[in-house]
Parts: sequence; structure tokens; C-alpha cells
Amino acid sequence: MLLKIKKLSGKATIPCYAKEGDAGLDLIATSKSNAGKDANYIEFGTDLAIEIEEGHVGLIFPRSSISKTGHRLVNSVGVIDSGYRGEVKIRMSPTSFSPYQVGDKIAQLVIMELPKIVIEEVEELDDSDRGSGGFGSTDELPQRIWR
Repeated sequence: MLLKIKKLSGKATIPCYAKEGDAGLDLIATSKSNAGKDANYIEFGTDLAIEIEEGHVGLIFPRSSISKTGHRLVNSVGVIDSGYRGEVKIRMSPTSFSPYQVGDKIAQLVIMELPKIVIEEVEELDDSDRGSGGFGSTDELPQRIWR
């Protein structure tokens, strides 16, 4: 799959995999600002625009190092549709301490192929073991032996 990337400024860094076999391309922050009403999130710019092939999606995930910061992506996982051509930006919920700065690896981009979904409206659905059990319905843990 070809991913076309356009630098929107000289500050932009083309994303790359940190190690062979990595799933995500590291995104580097080129700007940082408090944004939103009452500064309820921090927005990081990348100065990158991308062209994702039709039939694919770009997903923005946090890097594992975010677990040390108390931050989280505002929208959990960012979705970049194949038709979007604007700047890739990352919004995070702020904490009293923001370790991420301009020049840091701020998130990772994963590109995935999408299946073509055919929708069929039906009167009934097939039965399943779970049925209509909702939140927490699969949380029953097997009895464990503690030593």
C-alpha cells in the first residue's frame, strides 16, 4: 500500500517505523497549543497531510509511553478517512504536567485495509452464546486456584 505524505512546512518530519515489525508510524509534534473551550484539550500539530488509498483507513493511537503521563487521546482513537487531506492533528486531555513538547513522538499512525460491508436489514438475528448480554456480561472469571 502506498501512503502519500505532504509536508505542510519545513518543520514536518516524515513518519517512520521505530523498529522493524512495528505496527505504527511515529508522528512528531511540530506545534502545541491549548485549545477548546476552557482549554479542555492540548492540540499537537504535525504539519503533515496524507493521502490514504481508498479502501483503507488511518488510525491514530497513543504511543505506549503515554501510560507514564496521565494523558489520553480526546477521541480515544483518531480516524482518518481516505478522503481527508487536511493536517494530521492529535488532541490530548491535559493534566497538570504535560511532558510532550514540540519535536517529541506524540502518537502513532496505523493504516488498515477496510472490508467492503454489505448491509442487509433482517427481522431476526441468529442466536449466539452471548445473546443480548451487554456491558460486563462476559466478565465471569473462571475459578482460580491461588497459591
